[in-house]
Amino acid sequence: MVVAQPLDDVTVALKVSKKTPKLLLHCCCAPCASYVLEYLSPFFEITALFFNPNIGPREEYDKRAAEFQKLMSLAGYTNFVETIVCEYEPLAFAEAAEPFWDEPEGGRRCFKCYEMRLIETARRATSSGYEYYASTLSVSPHKDAALLNEIGVNIAGQFGGLYLISDFKKRDGYRRSVELSRQYGLYRQSFCGCKRN
Repeated sequence: MVVAQPLDDVTVALKVSKKTPKLLLHCCCAPCASYVLEYLSPFFEITALFFNPNIGPREEYDKRAAEFQKLMSLAGYTNFVETIVCEYEPLAFAEAAEPFWDEPEGGRRCFKCYEMRLIETARRATSSGYEYYASTLSVSPHKDAALLNEIGVNIAGQFGGLYLISDFKKRDGYRRSVELSRQYGLYRQSFCGCKRN
């Protein structure tokens, strides 16, 4: 059973078929979403999911959620993009991350964070009839795309659906996200999300 496909293979096939499948896209923040949505919107009917229980404190979460909504109100996309902004629920992340607080960024705490967000995306995608799901996380130069894709493929094996294997840093994706953030006046945060208070 196929549970994942490389994004480039999928977009080439969609150009030929002229189909526009449904994609649930986990969005970590407005700056990362800016480029990824610009890139994917010609190919997919997208629902952008802001699910980030790793972000703290509450004021920071609210600020990033507002910037995400701001991006959606300012940017125009080839196909309509629907949005879902989840309630602030940091407890599950705090419990999963607690054993790993002393590790540096990029360690097991980050693995748990990626896994938690991708599981929720897969769960929603498969229960709501999306043909594909993916995450904007790999556009950041601080995120390991190979690890993200490994987690995504494993989760797809459990939940079904089709995970898009991607590295949005390709084709100067990060640089373009910086340009779009400037164009739309987006807040660019100085840390990923989790901070011990």
